[in-house]
Amino acid sequence: MPTAVFTDPACLRHVTPTGHPECVARLESVLAALDAPEFAPLMRRQAPAAGNGELLRCHPQTYLDRIRAAIPGDGTRPLDADTHVSPGSWHAATGGLGQVLGALDMVMAGEARNAFAAIRPPGHHAETETPMGFCLFGNAAIAAKRALDHHGLSRVAVVDFDVHHGNGTQDLLWNERRALFISSHQMPLWPGTGAPEERGAHDNVLNLPLPPGAGGAAFRAAWTEAALPRLAAFEPELVLISAGFDAHHADPLAQLELTVEDFEWITHQLCNIADAHAQGRVVSALEGGYDLQALAASTAAHVRVLMERGV
Repeated sequence: MPTAVFTDPACLRHVTPTGHPECVARLESVLAALDAPEFAPLMRRQAPAAGNGELLRCHPQTYLDRIRAAIPGDGTRPLDADTHVSPGSWHAATGGLGQVLGALDMVMAGEARNAFAAIRPPGHHAETETPMGFCLFGNAAIAAKRALDHHGLSRVAVVDFDVHHGNGTQDLLWNERRALFISSHQMPLWPGTGAPEERGAHDNVLNLPLPPGAGGAAFRAAWTEAALPRLAAFEPELVLISAGFDAHHADPLAQLELTVEDFEWITHQLCNIADAHAQGRVVSALEGGYDLQALAASTAAHVRVLMERGV
């Protein structure tokens, strides 16, 4: 089955202040890379924006009302030092989440073996009632909840190789015994969470901190020795990926030294787990990555592997 790519033009209308790393050009660079001839076989789709009921899987109504009320009529408005909104931000965030959920539904229906959601703003730092780290809504966690409660799965894994710890996903899934959350990330680094001792209410969280300067060998060892065996033992019926590419050595916001080949490797490893336990079902959503060239090359490599494994 072919691989599907979901995106929504609304994601390009989330505007941040000049010089902000989470900018429109990020998604433009990803979409340009995926327009190369080799990606012609991809199924291109646009799903509807996520409705209120989906947001309520992880966030209370009071939080949703607060975010909606903060959207300015023009210009940009800071929610904190890092996270800004503009007139298009609500539609970008709900549109982006809608693409993740559309990808999930398509994979669960057996119409695609795997899928990638090319979206922004990212989501893995948004906590239950706190927007942060450029993120408004917990895309991956909401998708996990939909897979469990709407599609009736019993075990869903969310894996996150963004250079920053997915504190929001961890917060939203902390008490969810049916979900396993695994994150590799640089430490020390913002947001300061992600220590190995943070294990979830049901021993359902595995954090793999890596020191600044760590490269592919350390990254692959952490996954090979700890994360992949844990994933295999969990036997997930679906693998959700928070695909952040800011662990690339060229990224300006952190100090890990990964290469495009490392992202290819981890994508293959996660597909192996999905093939063994989840009928190959993988849904991936874009998170970080702030060097445009590295982001485009890494995303293309990630999707290329999904295409190879989706055949």
